[in-house]
Amino acid sequence: MNEFLEKLTKIAEENNIPTYHISVATKDGIETSRLVRGNPCQNSYSVAKFFCVTAIGMLYDDGKITPEATIGEIFADELAEYGIDPTGWNKVKLHDVMRHRIGYEHGFLDIDVEDITKYPTDDFLKLALSAPLVYEPGEKSVYSDAAFYLVSRVVTKVSGEMLDDFLWPRLFSKIGCREVAFSNCPHGYPMGATGIYIRTSDMVKLGRIYLDKGMYNGQRIISEEWIKMVIENHYELNPCGSGYAKGGMCGQKLYVNFDKDIAVAWHSYDTKGLTAPLNEQL
Repeated sequence: MNEFLEKLTKIAEENNIPTYHISVATKDGIETSRLVRGNPCQNSYSVAKFFCVTAIGMLYDDGKITPEATIGEIFADELAEYGIDPTGWNKVKLHDVMRHRIGYEHGFLDIDVEDITKYPTDDFLKLALSAPLVYEPGEKSVYSDAAFYLVSRVVTKVSGEMLDDFLWPRLFSKIGCREVAFSNCPHGYPMGATGIYIRTSDMVKLGRIYLDKGMYNGQRIISEEWIKMVIENHYELNPCGSGYAKGGMCGQKLYVNFDKDIAVAWHSYDTKGLTAPLNEQL
């Protein structure tokens, strides 16, 4: 077993950390330790956002969109259909959305903790576009799952495919994922912000792609240019110790360290901050 994986596993066991699996990906391959029995595919919660960022990167590589595109131009037809003044949205760039700097006053569309049956409509795109923009784009960071529901819908608007359908041939099949599932909104669109169910040993592969400058097993998955943009702009990959990470509710983690050339992922059911000893190792 990889030395670092062995160390993390021992820490999880000794501290009774409620962790399903831990995976480590090095140049030599992927190793996984299983600590708790359960479905191999677990909800990665907000780690889903990083998969959305990667989908946007693929569209960027294809020349179909840039972070400078505005939500107003992307969803011009929908704004007109909903009777929403596009003025504010014409200033909100996709760049702002991926940094949670849209202008929202508060977060919403978090289906993991909110009762969607209490929403005034089952049209989540209408909810996201009709919410007041109280700050100038880029002015203030307000974390919201609504942001990445918008990103999911941007993928569909630009590509003509649902987020999951878009990613299967371009990512999941290429890297050998065994099963992946998404939580959807009432209209059938993947939420984007949360609800990607994937094996830990497959989730860690996304980290390996970023470490290997967009390559996986000799295949180009995404451009090195996009990876640099993600790091520079903190598109859902934020500084964590000497590396970068994206976390999720209940202790989920996807971590990459470029200096040590290692990617780490784990799935947890921690609701009390018990994964802290694992995070300290990163």
